[in-house]
Amino acid sequence: MFNDTFIKACKGEKTDHIPVWYMRQAGRSQKEYRKIKEKYGLFEITHQPELCAYVTRLPVEQYNVDAAVLYKDIMTPLPAIGVDVEIKSGIGPVIDQPIESIHDVEKLGEINPVEDIPYILDTIKLLTTEQLSVPLIGFSGAPFTLASYMIEGGPSKNYHKTKAFMYSQPKAWFLLMDKLGDMVVEYVKSQIHAGAGAIQIFDSWVGALGVEDYRMYCKPIMNRIFSQLKNEKVPFIMHGVGASHLAKDWNDLPLDVVGLDWRMSIKEARQKGIDKTVQGNLDPSVLLAPWEYIEEKTKKILDEGKENGSMIFNLGHGVFPEVNPETLKRLTAFVQEYSKVND
Repeated sequence: MFNDTFIKACKGEKTDHIPVWYMRQAGRSQKEYRKIKEKYGLFEITHQPELCAYVTRLPVEQYNVDAAVLYKDIMTPLPAIGVDVEIKSGIGPVIDQPIESIHDVEKLGEINPVEDIPYILDTIKLLTTEQLSVPLIGFSGAPFTLASYMIEGGPSKNYHKTKAFMYSQPKAWFLLMDKLGDMVVEYVKSQIHAGAGAIQIFDSWVGALGVEDYRMYCKPIMNRIFSQLKNEKVPFIMHGVGASHLAKDWNDLPLDVVGLDWRMSIKEARQKGIDKTVQGNLDPSVLLAPWEYIEEKTKKILDEGKENGSMIFNLGHGVFPEVNPETLKRLTAFVQEYSKVND
């Protein structure tokens, strides 16, 4: 039996319970994953379809979530366009030759998914044809977030270099947005054609921009990306962290689900005119609290979700290593039971 509750909720259709999955549910806190990581790095895992599929389906088997999310990183497609990126333990993605000028942007190539990332497509096919009884979520980073790593050279707390590039070299910035936008479209299409049942776009760090700058420098490319993907017939989700002030602009885009972090309640989102399915939004830190507190916060989110249209339960950001897998298992069961529709 295929569980399509998540897909129905994405489309705003009635479901018998509120579906649940967790960002970064594959890996991080699971002991089986940690054992694998003793031997392999992230990119090494993603290059082995059988192993990558195993990591992807682990949370479905352990937590009984309503969707799987493909185990990979938002950096995965960048080497294909000429960006030399390394995932360094304790730091994150590191790029030794950051983009500094329009000349650097012009040198970027194009992605050919079948040739450049066949292992990702093979993993998706393996999962969706043989291993999963729930939808598989594929994903991509959004142009701003990808650009921030490419310009900063790695993670940043303030994105000063990215903003300076954006303001001082607008021609280079918009060319970079176009090139990354083209890459995202091709990358996402390949995941869908391989079998992904939904796509989430992570604009993880775009919350660093104000609304005016977002509308000027980012929203046009996001509109183009989603417009070009609209005929692919799968749901699309938008998510960022610290980006509640942009949620209304995301609601305007041709997508299906607006992701919320814990800084904006579902009730507030609805009051601000967000009328699409919402996804969120338990603060992941709450997972370290006593169960009674977790349950109280979760009930509030679910109650608001049930009163205000379609929703998908998730965290406001990803699972982190200190989280006990048993807590996620218990939380999943609670969400599904508490939100069950009694005919």
